[in-house]
Amino acid sequence: MADPELEAIRQQRLAELQGRRGDAGSEQAQQEAKQREEEMRNSILSQVLSQAARARLNNLALVKPEKAKAVENYLIQMAKFGQLGGKVSALLHLIP
Repeated sequence: MADPELEAIRQQRLAELQGRRGDAGSEQAQQEAKQREEEMRNSILSQVLSQAARARLNNLALVKPEKAKAVENYLIQMAKFGQLGGKVSALLHLIP
């Protein structure tokens, strides 16, 4: 026969361990979602940017990552709303 306090401690510990596993699963799901989103972004950008424009955007990302992300978001938004007629070959007018 187990002591009721000991049994309560065991149950609490078991709940904590299961909660941690749940957090790890949730963290993994979030990481997978981020990866899918990044793949989707790259897919859209490869469809709307020429190789030269993509290279220029990658160079910008090395120096000013926040500005490059803003330009990427702008291009993705334009692509989703059908505002791009074809591949963008120059980013000079998009980058201030």
